[in-house]
Amino acid sequence: MDKTRAMTKFPKPSDTLFQDLRSLIIEARQDVARRVNSALAVLYWRVGKRIRQDIPKEKRAEYGEEILSTLSRKLAAEFGNGFSTRNLWHMIGFAIPRRENCELTEYTIRLDAFPTYHRFK
Repeated sequence: MDKTRAMTKFPKPSDTLFQDLRSLIIEARQDVARRVNSALAVLYWRVGKRIRQDIPKEKRAEYGEEILSTLSRKLAAEFGNGFSTRNLWHMIGFAIPRRENCELTEYTIRLDAFPTYHRFK
């Protein structure tokens, strides 16, 4: 049996089948991206909150700069450039409550607040 005859035994997939499978793959990829983004937002909030808890309020300016620089070098060495000093400041800002008497939790994170750049005050 030659190659041509062997290939003609299997029917071609219909365009509908192909499009349906393509849609399933695209939906799964989008779902994964949403879940990763959500997990990263929670991680960044937790990192910012943890740093805010550790650095005493009265010493935040000079002490904070020094601590963040050291943390950044160590974290970036192990986990990559996503933990630069600037990004750590963003994470801290992300963990700052936006209203009086409003403490953020991982369930109330506002993704549109993440890019806001805040320094310790």
